[in-house]
Amino acid sequence: MADLAISIKSVTKRFASHTAVRALSLDVPRGAVYGLLGPNGAGKTTTIRMLLNIIRPDEGTILVLDSDNAARDVLDRVGYLPEERGLYRKMQVKRLLRFLGELKGVRSRDLAYRIDRWLERMDLKTPAKDWGEARIDELSRGMQQKVQFIGTLLHDPELVILDEPFSGLDPINAQAMKDTVVELKRDGKTIIFSTHLMDNAERLCDSVCIIARGEKVLDGRVATVKAEHGGRHVALAVESGDTDTLGSVLASGQLVKRVDDSNRYFELELADGADPQELLRQVVASGARVLRFELVQPSLHQIFLQRVGASDIEEGITGHG
Repeated sequence: MADLAISIKSVTKRFASHTAVRALSLDVPRGAVYGLLGPNGAGKTTTIRMLLNIIRPDEGTILVLDSDNAARDVLDRVGYLPEERGLYRKMQVKRLLRFLGELKGVRSRDLAYRIDRWLERMDLKTPAKDWGEARIDELSRGMQQKVQFIGTLLHDPELVILDEPFSGLDPINAQAMKDTVVELKRDGKTIIFSTHLMDNAERLCDSVCIIARGEKVLDGRVATVKAEHGGRHVALAVESGDTDTLGSVLASGQLVKRVDDSNRYFELELADGADPQELLRQVVASGARVLRFELVQPSLHQIFLQRVGASDIEEGITGHG
């Protein structure tokens, strides 16, 4: 068990007549970036709350850092960023961070240094402005999310759990969050985050688990998952304005089995027996100016759509996490 940060065995959680998580088992290796993926309402947040002993499972067992997850000394080694952001809006940023650090047992003489270091690292303290002196309600939403992220990390946790960490972030703040996750991984931390944004998961995660309707659909290393769903896929990109000319080519059932259309970029699954060279010939013959044509493994987004299905995603929009 020493090589696992989290071990979940046959965990089930019910709320009245609704089963939010059903017979879930998964292992998170130490030092990994692990993605807990699924549509809204799939059971991701419920799973995280059970990991943190906020709620208890009806069945099954959970070990966190080789111990029962109910132990206080274990939870003090965990940092948690909840999906629902919540800060004391009238408090000064540094006072709030000091309060959060003290709750996790950080010594007072260490707190000031850690707070200043993290504020600088997250671009909240610069020669021009120290946002640590401001009140929370004076900060933008993205800045507030970064403050809460700092509060998650102040006590230098071994395990960091992030629930939808990129939700609502602009590209600059999202990049700062991604960079920090990579640095934490390099420092030997284990990071588990839930998301329904497959692009982020594909770029960041070593391993993933996809959950739908409270049940595990698949899990494993990203490279292995992609290889197992290999099939034959083509990444196609064309000049803007040339997409209309591709309609008949992409609609050809003899060449293309499935299309993910992103306007100028297409991810295609070839039909059984189709020749990719013939597809390329017909794309060029259509008059489209080709920027990219490449045989590729399916994206995590495509695997997600294939394994979860559009109906589950739509149903999850109004479901419970």
